Amino acid sequence: MYLLGRYGGWLAQQELWSYVIDKLLIISEQTSDNLTRMRNLMEQYRDVPMDLADASLVATAQMLNTRQIFTLDGDFYIYRLWNNSSFEVIP
Repeated sequence: MYLLGRYGGWLAQQELWSYVIDKLLIISEQTSDNLTRMRNLMEQYRDVPMDLADASLVATAQMLNTRQIFTLDGDFYIYRLWNNSSFEVIP
């Protein structure tokens, strides 16, 4: 949301919220297993570095077994899933 607001303003953030309302975008609660995974990911990608927001997206994508990520963050071309496959970055 931060980058979207920075580059597209409130109208872009409002559009993103419509995706959440229409269930095209899922906001997920983190489990203790996911929190551990996030910490491990941040350690693994410490040279990038990976922040908490990125780690939560990667861990959640792994948990949901999805490759699609909605982000403006170019680091998602670097991050990998469990099977070393790359993300399908949207937009």
